[in-house]
Amino acid sequence: MGMNKNTVLAWATWIMIFVGLGMIALGAFKYDEVAGYGFGAVGIGFFAIAWVFNALKGRV
Repeated sequence: MGMNKNTVLAWATWIMIFVGLGMIALGAFKYDEVAGYGFGAVGIGFFAIAWVFNALKGRV
């Protein structure tokens, strides 16, 4: 299976989306204290990086 740069970026985008959803879920459902805000912020950061990866597909 040959993976080019676009395939790697596509996989990285999906992995970052799933990790971001997991972090937001941890912040929303497991941690009810101030730590939940941190998990949510990190999850949104993962979404931002996934958005950049998606924007780079086809340009690299």
